[in-house]
Amino acid sequence: MQAAIQLALDGVAAGHGGPFGAVVVRAGEIIGRGANQVLATRDPTAHAEIVAIRAACQTLGVFHLPDCELYTTCEPCPMCLAAIYWARLPRFYYGCTAADAAAIGFSDEQICRQLALPQDLRSVAAVPLLREAALAAFAAWQAKPDRVMY
Repeated sequence: MQAAIQLALDGVAAGHGGPFGAVVVRAGEIIGRGANQVLATRDPTAHAEIVAIRAACQTLGVFHLPDCELYTTCEPCPMCLAAIYWARLPRFYYGCTAADAAAIGFSDEQICRQLALPQDLRSVAAVPLLREAALAAFAAWQAKPDRVMY
């Protein structure tokens, strides 16, 4: 956790993004590091956890991390929590709470409320379009004999 905290502090000093840091650990060794890079990369998805997970996957040459753990300086937002699940991480540790983050202006409460609503009641419109045409990509995937499931 100390390494994640230092990444957060270094990121604040550098002005790369919010005060967040994360590391992915495997067998006691840090294999992925991430500090929030939202401002530096102009990428709203460049949260510390996402950056650390991407780095760990590159280090190991994999897309699942079932034998790793994530340490993050703050309770993950919904996007980062989903990434933790997609990466198959079995456990994560966090420092600050979502309420701590909200107290300094980083609130994901509105996103959480929106996700709890039925799709047709959310503030961002989700509009189905060209489903039949899009299904062609699914059919091509199903027909691919060497597909790798994830």
